[in-house]
Amino acid sequence: MEHPSAVATLDTCGTVTGWSEGARRLTGYPAEEAVGRAARELLAEDVPADVLATLSGTVRTRHRDGTLVALSLRARALTGADGRPAGYAVTVEPPGGGRTSLAELAFEQAAMSMSIFDTRQHYLRLNEVACQVMGVPEEELTGRYFSESVEDAEHSQGFLHHLRQVAETGRPARYESFTGAPALNRDHAWTTEMWPVRDASGELLGTALAAFDSTEQYWARERLALLNKAAAAIGTTLDLVRTAEELVEVVVPRFADFASVDLLEWVLGAEESPAVFSEEVALRRVAHGSVTEGTPEAAVHLGHVDVHPALSPPARAMREGRVLVSQAGEPSFVHWVAERNARAPAGRSYRTGAHSMMAVPLRARGITLGVAVAVRMEQPDEYGSEDAVFAEELASRAAVCIDNARRFTRERSTALALQHSLLPKGLPGQAAVEVAHRYLPSVSAAGIGGDWFDVIPLAGSRVALVVGDVVGHGIPSTATMGRLCTAVRTLADVDLPPDELLTHLDDLVTHLVAGDSGDDVAELGATCLYAVYDPVTRCLSLAAAGHPAPAVVLPDGTARLVRMTAGPPLGVGGLPFEAAELELPEGSVVALYTDGLVEDRDRDVDHATAELCRALTAPANSLDALCDTVLKAVMPEEPGDDVALLLARTRALGTDQIRTWDVHPDPSHVAATRRSVTEQLTEWGLDEAAFVTELVVSELVTNAIRYGEPPIQLRLIRDSALICEVSDASSTSPHLRRAHAYDEGGRGLLLVAQLTQRWGSRQTGTGKTIWAEQPLPANP
Repeated sequence: MEHPSAVATLDTCGTVTGWSEGARRLTGYPAEEAVGRAARELLAEDVPADVLATLSGTVRTRHRDGTLVALSLRARALTGADGRPAGYAVTVEPPGGGRTSLAELAFEQAAMSMSIFDTRQHYLRLNEVACQVMGVPEEELTGRYFSESVEDAEHSQGFLHHLRQVAETGRPARYESFTGAPALNRDHAWTTEMWPVRDASGELLGTALAAFDSTEQYWARERLALLNKAAAAIGTTLDLVRTAEELVEVVVPRFADFASVDLLEWVLGAEESPAVFSEEVALRRVAHGSVTEGTPEAAVHLGHVDVHPALSPPARAMREGRVLVSQAGEPSFVHWVAERNARAPAGRSYRTGAHSMMAVPLRARGITLGVAVAVRMEQPDEYGSEDAVFAEELASRAAVCIDNARRFTRERSTALALQHSLLPKGLPGQAAVEVAHRYLPSVSAAGIGGDWFDVIPLAGSRVALVVGDVVGHGIPSTATMGRLCTAVRTLADVDLPPDELLTHLDDLVTHLVAGDSGDDVAELGATCLYAVYDPVTRCLSLAAAGHPAPAVVLPDGTARLVRMTAGPPLGVGGLPFEAAELELPEGSVVALYTDGLVEDRDRDVDHATAELCRALTAPANSLDALCDTVLKAVMPEEPGDDVALLLARTRALGTDQIRTWDVHPDPSHVAATRRSVTEQLTEWGLDEAAFVTELVVSELVTNAIRYGEPPIQLRLIRDSALICEVSDASSTSPHLRRAHAYDEGGRGLLLVAQLTQRWGSRQTGTGKTIWAEQPLPANP
């Protein structure tokens, strides 16, 4: 008789349709005897009129054992899906306000929302917190179907589904949702535990639930999820602006309705000059985003500079090095919003509803780079202390990524400037070849590589073509590339054959690796291809140190790779380099390149080189156009290494530009040789050069006869300069020396050096050649 939760439901005809365990305990009738009977059969007397009118009051019922029981009843009308009356829910409490059980007190005073439903999802009981959440008293909900008390939304359907599942399966369930409630002004996170309620016999009587407001835990999880997302989403590239954009994309819309990233000017430059903050701070806008399309809240356009007053939240945050949170009503916030609104187009206020903002300094490695601003307008919650801690952690991670991008940009700019200073600016016109070239620095995160190329004029109208690659990226590789490039030019000036030049270059790299101490402290890898083309013989001699073989396109349109032994990379030491020679028809195109053009982790090298040969045969108006065609056809879409390409179209000197004499090794024949040279100069129309040329020929031929070995040969070449060459079978190289006053000789080479533009000697397969160049007289 003490059970307070006795509930019965009646249809519109007064027939019992539902009977709780509490009703059984009060009346003695089990549900199977009560359901289906007319309610008046359970009464000891008729219901008073006032009770019928008010649907509440005291009535007398007859217990199953025949005794009379006075009960205080409350009835609530039930409506069907069509809105028409469907019956009544009747609850019973002991009259006179009898003593409430401890369980009832615990139910009513629980700090969480608790409710009880019957097996058809009608409300039976609600505690005080549940009524506060729903915004209505318990009397208005008791007996009503759950869906009638909430909006028709996805979360409501999910809640109802779990209620039915518990009633149908008899197993507990948990339901998590993030939604509002009728009496709450913002969304909350709810964790709802649902369990079946059974009588002593195990029969299912209804469903009970307890809903926990887990909003704080929800936002804590959200903040942790954002940090995890930021770790993967921020810093995917080493582009500084893109990194700032990624930060904005992470926080909008989950953490802010509007966000912006502003950086100090020096951060975007290549120089390292941290700013000293003054009263005002000038910042450049690099990224912003909003929940509103077009980001109308932004008062500063992307790329523009904004000056923040000393007392503004962004300036203070940077100066003080901490997160500043401002709320609506605070003077700094009001002034900041008013100042932003004043800039809005046509005076329109795009920041209506802004109620909370946060300014977060972007600091990395002890240096302040800029500031990030987050504003809430549509989200009702204000920023709090936990949000500030989260924003500080997020900004710290983003600032490191921004600083990494800044450092990469600075190092890349430095390496690129260094590399451009070392690579040839403009290749001079060559009689031997027509050249075109392309150099594309890597855009990968690894940085600039150590690729280089060069075209070096040699004696006798010959030309050296060089291409090389230093393993690695960044400034160290670029610096090493510069040293090797300089070394190749120096060795080329000695006029060594390709294989000998690479041998000397290999020794140099070995010394670079070992260092001054003689210990191997690092591993330096480099490749190089050195080729020499002689327009007189139309011979191309070349040797490679671990470098891809060049391709050759003949005038008939056929293309192939040059068959040659690549040799070991530079720095291996102790292994020989082999030279290859081939004769090329005039108009042939030689293509030298670095491995970045044909090698990639997703490409087959043989297939790529075949594509290169096909691309070289494509019609082109010029070598420059052919360079572009080759790059477009062969280069990977996203090359992970530098690409250098050097094209050279060969030329040949005609027989009318060359004259050769075999010299008898007798001083008496020198005069006859001079006369022959003078006659040839007259034939070429170079009489003005005859005097100097006679002196040069006389000195060089006399020295060859006196100090050299036969056979001796004299050759004149009329090209961009007038070249005189004297060859003999001796390998002893001449050198300048200062003759004393009474010396009879020693002045010949000094005279040659003073009369000509330049002179030198080179070793040949049969001895040596002494050469001298003098400029041609200007055309009248």
